[in-house]
Amino acid sequence: MTDWIDVASEDALTVGDHLVVDVEGVEVVIFKLEDGFYALEDVCPHDGAEIASGHIEGDEIVCPRHGARFCIKTGEVKCAPAYENIEMFAVKLEEGRIKLRELD
Repeated sequence: MTDWIDVASEDALTVGDHLVVDVEGVEVVIFKLEDGFYALEDVCPHDGAEIASGHIEGDEIVCPRHGARFCIKTGEVKCAPAYENIEMFAVKLEEGRIKLRELD
């Protein structure tokens, strides 16, 4: 995916909320934090389970299955049992819409 994909209204999320969207067959979770929107592939690299239903603590998401932690802003793994980062998506706001694309 090289083009920006329109996925949702900016008003669909308030601070602390998240939304899962399908982006060309890939489940992506969009988070709205105090400082903006962030998007991660909705999969824990530890076992392939979804991550969106995990508990949010500050700028981290805790995997609901095994407790691995990831930075919402970077996708970086913060603790085991996961050892790989989650793929991030670029996010931009345009005319009140949230748009995503894969990072280069």
